[in-house]
Parts: sequence; C-alpha cells; structure tokens
Amino acid sequence: MLTTATPAQHWLPQRALFTPDALAQPHGQAMHARLTHLQVPIEVMKANRLVGLRGEDERDTYRKAKRTLAVVNAPPSAARLQPIPPSADWQFHLAEGCPAHCQYCYLAGSLTGPPIVRAFANLPTILEALPAYEDKGQARNAAGTSFEASCYTDPLSIEHLTGSLAACITWFGQRTQSYLRFVTKFDAVEPLLSLAHNARTRARFSVNALHVTRQFEAGAPPLENRLQAALQLHQAGYPLGLVVAPIYHFDGWQQGYSDLFTLLADRLGHVDDLTLELITHRFTPGSKQIQLGWYPATRLDLSEETRAAKRNKFGGTKWVYPKETMSQLRTHIETQIQQ
Repeated sequence: MLTTATPAQHWLPQRALFTPDALAQPHGQAMHARLTHLQVPIEVMKANRLVGLRGEDERDTYRKAKRTLAVVNAPPSAARLQPIPPSADWQFHLAEGCPAHCQYCYLAGSLTGPPIVRAFANLPTILEALPAYEDKGQARNAAGTSFEASCYTDPLSIEHLTGSLAACITWFGQRTQSYLRFVTKFDAVEPLLSLAHNARTRARFSVNALHVTRQFEAGAPPLENRLQAALQLHQAGYPLGLVVAPIYHFDGWQQGYSDLFTLLADRLGHVDDLTLELITHRFTPGSKQIQLGWYPATRLDLSEETRAAKRNKFGGTKWVYPKETMSQLRTHIETQIQQ
C-alpha cells in the first residue's frame, strides 16, 4: 500500500567545491550564492582540478563522494553533442552524478572517478552549442529536434542548488525547432511551475514496482511523491512522460507491475499525450564490480547465470535477461499499458 505523499526533501551536500574558472562564471557565482545561503561549507580549489576526493577505502570514498557537490566548467568537448536515439536526438549535460543511492545505478561504470555530483557553471556556453544541432537527428518528430538533459544526472535532484534546469526550460521555451526532455526520480518541482516553458519541455518521471523503489532506490523520494510532482507539472502545462526503469524480474513481479499500472491509471490516466518508456535491467562486468563495491550487501540480482550476454559494436558485453524472460516481461507490461 502507498502512503500519503510527504513534503519534498532537498539533498544538501556536506561540502561544495568550486574550481576558479567555474567561480568566474556568472552562473557559478549564482550557485555559490545559493550554497552560501544554505550554509553549505564551500572550498575554492587552488587550481582547476578537483583534489581530496578519496577516502580510506572504496566504501569511504563512496560515502564522501555522495556528500560532495563540485561546481566546475564543462570541457570544450561538451559542445560536440552525441546522438542518443531512440530516446532523443541529442544529449547534453547540465551536470554529472546524482545524490540518490540506487543500487542498480546506471552511472556506475559510465562516469570515471568517485561518484561526486559535478554541476557545470558554464551553462551559457553549453546552451550556445545547441542551435547548430536543431533540425538534425534520427528521432525528430512534429515537435522538432529533441535534446535530452538527464543522461548523466538527475537535474531536478540538484535544481535547488544550481538553477540550471529552470534556465534550460526557459531557454527552450523560446525555441520553435527543438524541445527539452529530462527524467527524474525527485519531486521538488515548485521552481518549475511558473516558468514560461511554452510546452517545449517534456518532464518524465522514473517509476517502478514498489518492490524495486523501496528496496533499491534509497535517497530518492517515494513513488507517491513522484506522482504528485508529475500531476503538479501537468497542471502547469508541461507535457508529461513516464519511464519504467529498470524493469526487474523478481519473485511476484507480475503482481508488482500490475499494481504499478493500476496506480498509474488511477493517478495519471486522464493525462493526454502521456509517453511511456520501458527499460529492462542490465549490467556490464564493470558496472557490476562497481555496484558491489558501493553496495556490498545488495540483494540486487547480478548473477550472470540468470542472464544472456549481449555484445555491442565495440566488443563490450552487457548482461540482459534471456529471450524467454524478456518476452514474458514485455507481454505482461504491454498488456498493462493497453488496459
């Protein structure tokens, strides 16, 4: 059973690190002011690199990193966007890292170094690169070229510290050839409600069966909070979407996902143009090693014996559900969506 939604909670880092070039940026100075107001201890690095990030061992490094926000400039390579079909045409990044503690974390193995949150201060430079990519890409539709802002972070989780998501929403609100997409597990949507978004931002919420959200998504708001936040954004005129991820095969999964879609129908069944994206659980040898280092007592099934190996074009391996399991998951969930 779901409980009533609780008030939105904000992640507050125990320390914030600024590189000098980030602090020279007006957007970096605005973040400095926000953090100062919230009485977060701030340290300005002597050079434009981060030091002192590691602890005594891997677990200590993880704990230390998850309590740290670093404000840096995105590198020049950030202006060279990468495609990300079929989800969107292009990805760009407001930050890297996430304050939540999801045991299946997609960022494990994708980002290097300790899992601190790095927020980018040179936001105007990042946005200036986007128009060159409009009218290009494989996923374009009637709304124009799509830009995904949450591949390496949950932008809403740190919005109260950065203001970056609101700035992007306002920027895309003035575009006619492109639109913004972001996905979140968080619920502090109040700063977004009164923005001039002009329906050019699709806000998507990550949802899952209660077995998954309660057991593997520490540090993220409960499912009920996410659905209440989704309704707030819908009432404010935002196009809305849901991302069911990771779809996970557990004892009682059929009932678990049936209950989820019954709940979604009750809360969001009236929403027009509601998109749904489905992503099954998978892992790589590298991400498994990192996840077990971060969460040595996890109950997440990371056994290769229950999976099938899938190779990518670069020769890497990821472990996915075998065809029979995948077919069962897909059939059941697609049936729930149709109903």
